[in-house]
Amino acid sequence: MSIFNSIEILVVDDESNIRKLFSRELASPGRTIHTVGSAKEAFEHLHKHYYDIIILDIRLPDANGLELMTKLLETVPNVAIILITGYADVDNAVQAMKNGAYDYITKPFSLDRMEQVIEKAYQRVRLQRENELLRHNSEHKSMPKFIGHSKSVQDVRYLIEKAAPTDVPVLLTGESGTGKNVAAAALHAKSRRADQPLIIKNCGTFDKELLRSELFGYCKGAFTGADRSHDGLLSLAHKATLFFDEVGELTLELQGALLRVLETQHFRRVGDKEERCVDVRFIFATNKDLEKEVAAGRFHDAFYHRINVFNIELPPLRERREDIPALVEYFLVSLAKDGQEYKISPRAMQQLMDNPWPGNVRELKNIIERGMILAENNIINVQALPFCQKSCQNPREKGFSTLEELERSHISMVMHAVQGNKSRAAQVLGIGRKTLYRKLEEYRLTEVGTQNANFLSK
Repeated sequence: MSIFNSIEILVVDDESNIRKLFSRELASPGRTIHTVGSAKEAFEHLHKHYYDIIILDIRLPDANGLELMTKLLETVPNVAIILITGYADVDNAVQAMKNGAYDYITKPFSLDRMEQVIEKAYQRVRLQRENELLRHNSEHKSMPKFIGHSKSVQDVRYLIEKAAPTDVPVLLTGESGTGKNVAAAALHAKSRRADQPLIIKNCGTFDKELLRSELFGYCKGAFTGADRSHDGLLSLAHKATLFFDEVGELTLELQGALLRVLETQHFRRVGDKEERCVDVRFIFATNKDLEKEVAAGRFHDAFYHRINVFNIELPPLRERREDIPALVEYFLVSLAKDGQEYKISPRAMQQLMDNPWPGNVRELKNIIERGMILAENNIINVQALPFCQKSCQNPREKGFSTLEELERSHISMVMHAVQGNKSRAAQVLGIGRKTLYRKLEEYRLTEVGTQNANFLSK
């Protein structure tokens, strides 16, 4: 699958002179031509390789081209099929277009005409795949820079530089909001796959009933409602990078299925008898202690060791407070609208420096964004940081003896601030909804926020 690179074309024709013509005249640095002489060979290639375009002779020794086209579209849905024939037949042409062919060309054909059709077909395929990628990446519209010059941040940058050029799986660990998504983007940007997409999936958003088909894809008729074949995330990520955020939320069943992909680079779509090969660079992230999850039987031991080939621990913001001024300046610029310039008062900056930051960098960003809304004359002062004022005190001064107590208080405060809206609370806290539900149940906060809508204004 060449989403942004060379066009991959499979020519299926039993005439050797036609196959030689395509290989000799249409191959180029931006266009790779593979040729086979039968339907059987075509399917053998399709289970080992990804193509953008299939040029298919309508008459083959072992198949009818129209019937074969239907089977091919079920096997590789995101592909354009161009039918060629030496026998002009209007009925066949009409039926071919109805069945999903991109175009229908009769022999002998002009090479210029064929090149034009190939280019247009590829543009449609590329647009379809880009739309699929946008659908999966819609919740991550932009990736901020990894800001800071502290020793811990320099260590993270060093590990990213070392791991990025390789294809080994990387496990990013650390508390929520520490920048694991930023580290994943940096790993991809510095890798050999940088010209291919970074596909992002938050494991907490997987629908349990559909997670296998969403990841692996499915064949037509695999289950009720599967009226056509569909490529999953693995097919979209071929030659690219697949980032699984909150991997600790995956079910044991899916962990086992992914383990096999990591070990063999093969997978089977739901309802398919044949395996397909895939070339994907995997990055995983979690805020959970996976060793404890393994011990508790909630995480697959073999899967944990397979994804933990190269671990990068992201430091919490409270352990790199010297980076806070640089982060604040970055957010003041990146979040500003219409060219406005914002500043922060020394006292407000001091409060930010003293805050324990249980929500880490994501919490800092949210507070700065709120402060910009409340700023007077574009200056963020203490009065513009009411959320910060309530949480900036030292946790021991507020009576907290453990990080768990501080976390409980912080989640309670956020729930009040968003008036009990769990989706918004999860976004502010930088965690998945399932993680939030678990925390609310653990700390017995299920009703927090529903009775005090004016909490922040008091």
